[in-house]
Amino acid sequence: MINSLMTAATGMTAQQTQLDVISHNLANVSTTGFKRSTAVFEDLMYQNLRQVGANSTEQAELPTGLQVGLGVRTVATSRNFTQGTPQQSGRALDVAINGAGFFQVEMPDGTTGYTRDGSFQVDAQGRMVTNSGYPLTAGITVPAQTESVTISSDGIVSAKITGQTQPQRIGQIELANFINPPGLEPLGQNLYRESVASGAPVASAPGATGMGYLMQGYTEASNVNVVQELVQMIQTQRAYEMNSKAIQTSDQMLQRLSQL
Repeated sequence: MINSLMTAATGMTAQQTQLDVISHNLANVSTTGFKRSTAVFEDLMYQNLRQVGANSTEQAELPTGLQVGLGVRTVATSRNFTQGTPQQSGRALDVAINGAGFFQVEMPDGTTGYTRDGSFQVDAQGRMVTNSGYPLTAGITVPAQTESVTISSDGIVSAKITGQTQPQRIGQIELANFINPPGLEPLGQNLYRESVASGAPVASAPGATGMGYLMQGYTEASNVNVVQELVQMIQTQRAYEMNSKAIQTSDQMLQRLSQL
């Protein structure tokens, strides 16, 4: 009877974690380039009260055993890197990746961060930076008196400068990809960091083998499906209530037992 109390408690804890993940997804439904997460669970160890295959008599074996599970635990949050819908913005420095790959940005500590958020800005030095002020590792600087910026699908950045008839090439955006993108470590601010699980980054030009191409004037929307998240929220609520009911039932049975 005590096992049922602890088992149901692990179920309530797991469903609370599930709700936390769902809430985070819904909170970022409008975040550019956001990728939804899913909580992953596994059952806990079992009490082996009767070993399967043990001898019941000298010439007979048990076809089944008696194992009682002790509940559930959360083991991971798996991030879904499916493509978000490109949304037209009209800004010349907004760039969406249509396909696989990540923009590479330089972090304050000198390491490289990776992002799907291509809503770039220009800082006081003319560098193309993220909304958090981190520059692209390509070191692209927009010259003064630039009338317009063009970013091709294969990442070539050109600027039309006042007084010049021909656009001037000012840089090349390269993308990076990983053998296991869900293994990237999220940092917040729409950034990820390489980890042992993700593998080493492979960088190449957009449109190359395995890489997506760039879409200037677009941003990538979050891949959160609101209807799906709301359905999962209802399922989580029901599962939490059932585990709570199991605790109440166990408590009532213990009370009845103490009255005997």
